[in-house]
Amino acid sequence: MDEQYFFDTCILIEIALDNRPFNKYKGISILLTDLNIMELIHFLINDGREEDIDEVIDELKENVTSYDYKTIIEAAKMKFKYKNEKLSFTDCIGYLLAKKNNCKFLTCDGKFENKENVEFIKK
Repeated sequence: MDEQYFFDTCILIEIALDNRPFNKYKGISILLTDLNIMELIHFLINDGREEDIDEVIDELKENVTSYDYKTIIEAAKMKFKYKNEKLSFTDCIGYLLAKKNNCKFLTCDGKFENKENVEFIKK
C-alpha cells in the first residue's frame, strides 16, 4: 500500500481499539490535522487511557498538515452545503485537505460513503 491517506479520526480510533479490519492501515503514509489528534486524545481520556496520550502524540505529530483560512472558509461552506448530514468541521477540513494533497480521505463515517475521493471502510 504505497498510497497516502488522510485519516479521519474514526480510523485512528479503530486502530487504537485494534479493530482487525483496520490493521492493514497501520504504518502507512498518512496525513491528519491537530484537530484529529485532539479528537483522538478525547477518545483516549474517555476510554481510560490517558497514559497513552504522549506516546500517541509523538507517533502522529510528524503526519500533521496545516491548513489556512481559505480551507476554513471552504470547510464552513461544505458544512453548510451538507447541513442535513451534520458533518463536523474537523471532517470537512480533513476531507478538503485530502483533496488538496491528492490523497484519499479514509473514513468509516457513513456520511462520507458516497462522496468523491473517499475510501470508506465499513465497521
